[in-house]
Amino acid sequence: MSKQTILGRVAQLAKANINALLDQAEDPQKMLDQLIRDYTSNIAEAEQAVATTIGNLRLMEQDHREDVDAAKEWGEKALAASRKGDELRAAGQTADADRFDNLAKVALGRQLQSEKEARTAEPTIASQTEVVEKLKAGLDQMKNKLGELKAKRDELVARAKSAQAQNQMMDAVKNIDVMDPTSELSRFEDKVRREEARAMGKEELAASSLDAQFEQLDALGDSAEIEARLAALKG
Repeated sequence: MSKQTILGRVAQLAKANINALLDQAEDPQKMLDQLIRDYTSNIAEAEQAVATTIGNLRLMEQDHREDVDAAKEWGEKALAASRKGDELRAAGQTADADRFDNLAKVALGRQLQSEKEARTAEPTIASQTEVVEKLKAGLDQMKNKLGELKAKRDELVARAKSAQAQNQMMDAVKNIDVMDPTSELSRFEDKVRREEARAMGKEELAASSLDAQFEQLDALGDSAEIEARLAALKG
């Protein structure tokens, strides 16, 4: 996987709009579970790739330091050889002086080569450093996004459970409304009242019959009294 591809994927995942994805999902919870798995896998893959990129950068930085140190060392050797040549030349030892001057030239050539290699590596190191910083920032964003995904999933699951419990409660209330026990009580109360009314009617009817009998008895008494008085008049 190229560094540009890694950087592109990290940036794409880090900028993903969770709410927009949820709006398009038929089953948001399943989609979030899949996103969490994908993010976890992508983060692990990106971490490996970023680690490799950082490792390569550190190797380039190490090589650059070695080139800089080598340039410094060859410069010191060139200076030492040049001074020795000057001493020998002052002492009249021209041949030896020329040999040390040639050594100084060789050292200067090595110094120049090391400096060129160091300068050549610097733009690449700078570019790779920028890439690594972007990758690190992208990874941090991905990890934050993963935490956001997990929190969103937990929230969604809690809301789903709450909605399910609420629906169950409403269904229970609906069933209670359909089979309202108070309506059964009302019908039973009406039946009791009708029975009570009938009993009251019978009682009233019985009372009326008894009164009539007593009235008849009173009437017989009166008739007997009249007959007795009539007999007395005649006697």
